[in-house]
Amino acid sequence: MELDEAQLLDALALLQVPMGTLGWLAQKCISSPYGRYVTPGGRCQLPARVSWVLQELPSLVLPLLLLLRAPPGTPTPNLLLLSMFVLHYVQRSLIFPLLIRGGKPTPVYVFLLAFLYCTFNGYLQGRYLTRHAVYAEDWLTDPRFLGGSLLWLLGLMINLHSDHILRNLREPGETGYKIPRGGLFEYVSTANFFGEVLEWVGFALASWSLQGACFMTFTFLVLYPRAHRHHRWYLEKFENYPKSRKIIIPFLL
Repeated sequence: MELDEAQLLDALALLQVPMGTLGWLAQKCISSPYGRYVTPGGRCQLPARVSWVLQELPSLVLPLLLLLRAPPGTPTPNLLLLSMFVLHYVQRSLIFPLLIRGGKPTPVYVFLLAFLYCTFNGYLQGRYLTRHAVYAEDWLTDPRFLGGSLLWLLGLMINLHSDHILRNLREPGETGYKIPRGGLFEYVSTANFFGEVLEWVGFALASWSLQGACFMTFTFLVLYPRAHRHHRWYLEKFENYPKSRKIIIPFLL
């Protein structure tokens, strides 16, 4: 029996869990060069700004194209949820790269993996929310939607504030690395990652969908090994690094 599209989208959503698990294991077994761990001047590298824009752009463009082709009368909850997804990627693919100060180059294979995933997930979330998600008329007042939306907004604010702190660690003309201070960095080494995870926890709750839950799971599985590596790097580089800071979740992990 052939799968209909709704079943196919569910299957693709579930695929994100083994994909994320493979990403976790790969980062544990292979020291992937990105960000501060990249040696500039190596072969097959892209400038940081170019890489960020191109790799994240499918998660912005595909949902917008699907939205333009959405059937007339697409319910308001669907439009709001898709707007939450799109707004994140407006910031991530268009605004964030413009604010990068310097930035280490990105290996081409890291760029390609990110580009392929953003294409996959942009289509998945966009297609599900424009064609298949069905919500009750009162979903906008449901505690899951309201609570999830608040978590998403809080996560976005934490992510933006944490990125601002990281960009402004150095004074003009300074080089090298410093210990991040302020905001959620007083509690975790990777406050920017925590903000992003919280965004997608909120999105998963607000959408109450398999697609949202699997995307949230994938995000955590991929970001946690990176967060752990950053945390270990800080501890090794700075003797005075606060030992009370957790890796990615305040007071817990």
